[in-house]
Amino acid sequence: MNRFDRIVAILMQLQTRRVVSGPSLAAQFEVSVRTIYRDIRTLELAGVPLFGEPKVGYSLAEGYRLPPVMFTREEAAALLTAEKLAAHLTDAPTAKLSGAAMDKLRAVLRRTDRDYLNSLTPHIQVVRHTGQPAESSTYQQLVAAVATQQVVHIHYQALATEPATPRVIEPIGLYLTQYWHVVGYCRLRQAFRNFRLDRIQRLTLGTEFFAPRPETLQQYWAERASQWQREKVVVRLQLSDTPMNLTQRLHDTKRQYGWAHEQQLPDGSVEMTLYLGSLPYLAAWLLPYGKAVTVVEPPALSLHLRELAQQVQNFFCGPSAMLT
Repeated sequence: MNRFDRIVAILMQLQTRRVVSGPSLAAQFEVSVRTIYRDIRTLELAGVPLFGEPKVGYSLAEGYRLPPVMFTREEAAALLTAEKLAAHLTDAPTAKLSGAAMDKLRAVLRRTDRDYLNSLTPHIQVVRHTGQPAESSTYQQLVAAVATQQVVHIHYQALATEPATPRVIEPIGLYLTQYWHVVGYCRLRQAFRNFRLDRIQRLTLGTEFFAPRPETLQQYWAERASQWQREKVVVRLQLSDTPMNLTQRLHDTKRQYGWAHEQQLPDGSVEMTLYLGSLPYLAAWLLPYGKAVTVVEPPALSLHLRELAQQVQNFFCGPSAMLT
């Protein structure tokens, strides 16, 4: 990146973030901190109103803005993909907001790039569905609650056979696997809990605000993993002949089974490491993958898989099986 492009990029960073530090900019653009200080000085000489605080960083004067920078064709296409994802994987209000943002983007594109985007639109489709009702606003309300540290009141049905229970939660983040989840401090359980959005029957934003929490989603997952770390499990999965829906299920649900990390092997298989306290629980999850699974450790997991497979065979193929 030449100096002019870097200075423009620094200005964009200053417009999009409240405070930007010299060392973080130096790391981002792979230059020295002294070079960043010279670039900042160039912006100041050009009349950009900057405020600097030692050991904190730089910020722009409130209200100072430059006209929007032109989007590249590739950036516009990436945002089109984001619009498609928002439309099908979030909720109705978020989809509407995403569409409005894309209309503003199209308005500033060059005509040739706008035509390119319009021709590309019907060729990008998202068909995955997470079970949220089309008219739901649960996702957008929770996003607002996370951003403003707002207490949320929900009626949550943990199991289909149980009635919904009222909960009061302090949400810290959302994530998507097969379904959307919100992680928050549950005042009923006095602990952090994971809630599936499609099981929230009713949601209301409270008038109370909670103190910002230092906990993050990464810390929540790490804590859950530490609770499971009773036995290390390593399995290899050759998924080349596995149906797509089963492969997707594997990656969507692996965190629920103590997933820690995985690596791609030269033969195309995936070696996955998990930490879990219940091998029968893990065996039931792995059984549908059949011969695609190779147990590296512990040997006891192979025994559990063999027992489950034998039970299935006895039920469907044993002497007591009835053919109709």
